Amino acid sequence: MKLTFCFSPSCLAFVLLSTLPLWSQFTSLDRERADGILQGVSTDIRKDYYDPKLHGLDWDAKVVATKAAIAKANTWDAAMVEIAALVNDLNDSHTIFIPARTPIRVDYGWSFQMIGDHCYITRVKQGSDAQAKGLKVGDEVVILDGFRPTRETLPKISYAIDVLSPQTALHAAIRPPVGSTRSVEVAAKVTQPKIVNELEHPSGIDWQYFRLGQENHAHQMRPRFVEVGSDVLILKLPEFYLRESDVNDITNKAKKHSALIVDLRDNPGGAVETLQYLLGSVLDKETKIGDEVMRNKTDTLKTKNDHHNVFTGKLIVLIDSNSSSAAELFARTIQLEKRGTVIGDRSSGFVMEAQLHPRYEGIPPAVYATEVTRADLIMSDGKSLEHVGVTPDEIVLPTQSDVAENRDPVLSRAAELAGVKLTPEDAGKLFPYEWLPD
Repeated sequence: MKLTFCFSPSCLAFVLLSTLPLWSQFTSLDRERADGILQGVSTDIRKDYYDPKLHGLDWDAKVVATKAAIAKANTWDAAMVEIAALVNDLNDSHTIFIPARTPIRVDYGWSFQMIGDHCYITRVKQGSDAQAKGLKVGDEVVILDGFRPTRETLPKISYAIDVLSPQTALHAAIRPPVGSTRSVEVAAKVTQPKIVNELEHPSGIDWQYFRLGQENHAHQMRPRFVEVGSDVLILKLPEFYLRESDVNDITNKAKKHSALIVDLRDNPGGAVETLQYLLGSVLDKETKIGDEVMRNKTDTLKTKNDHHNVFTGKLIVLIDSNSSSAAELFARTIQLEKRGTVIGDRSSGFVMEAQLHPRYEGIPPAVYATEVTRADLIMSDGKSLEHVGVTPDEIVLPTQSDVAENRDPVLSRAAELAGVKLTPEDAGKLFPYEWLPD
């Protein structure tokens, strides 16, 4: 089975469950379990990380220092933060610590992203505290939990509040399109599974709670299509988790049109096979995507395709600052092969190949995981996209007013390149965001 280029940390944190209680104190037994987790994380990285030299870090010394920091920690969360800081020293987008914590779901009710060099609120959930506090789509986030969001800091902030230590409230400084900056505290909606009779389920957890959450996420991540006239098909692809048959279905739809727009904005990546088949569906010959540089060998990653089922029409790919991993590899391959046009914003630069290592420590089990990079990806031009990203052929950035008014000039411009007229106002209505049910 092929590994994944990306596995969303927030999704991982939802799936990997722990039966840990909410501690009022940090006991010696808890400290021993935290030490065990540190050892498990360290072992997985030491054994499987693609660079055996770990970028020149004195890994053993850092592990010893982290163990000493855990010995001084006063809370479980503080101990988990120390382990996360150790992993962060590798400065690797796909080597991620998923801590053991109580199985809760935190819904902040609003989301944000970098557009160019500014962080804007892109969604506000109806009925949320964010809406009640007056947050609006298009407001600029100047400060978030004490930090100024930038392209470098926002991923770390998001990891902290979504995975490492979800918050009951977020503190922010917000600047609207018109008016002065104001400070606001926005409460999150926190839910957790029902604790059931252990005779009914050995773990004591209501697994239906999580099963429904996974099903809702799968629905949210489904591919969506819109036809613009008879000539243009727009594919909104939220992630790279498709079977070969799914890609063939997409190709068959696309072949009925003269142009295909593939919208990979907000796409965090996914499975290697999906990337191979999707690129194979738009390239009419086997094509090298890049080299997988692993610890002990280098493999060539190539497209996979049915040569009888290839879309050969005009191709336009959309990316933004949230396009990561396999989404970036798709866009860059299209550029290198001169197969189509990439437009939008510079992508995230999170491009490695990783494998998930789930583990548990103690009884009851403290479930945690480490996603470990097992290969760097060197493109056919000899360069890596890690920490670099993909620069579009044509940079098109929504303005703050565009975001506030739900206008999509990027998709509008793509339609123009495809030969049809689609206003930014109409483009903004094509793929409305679907909030997960409470």
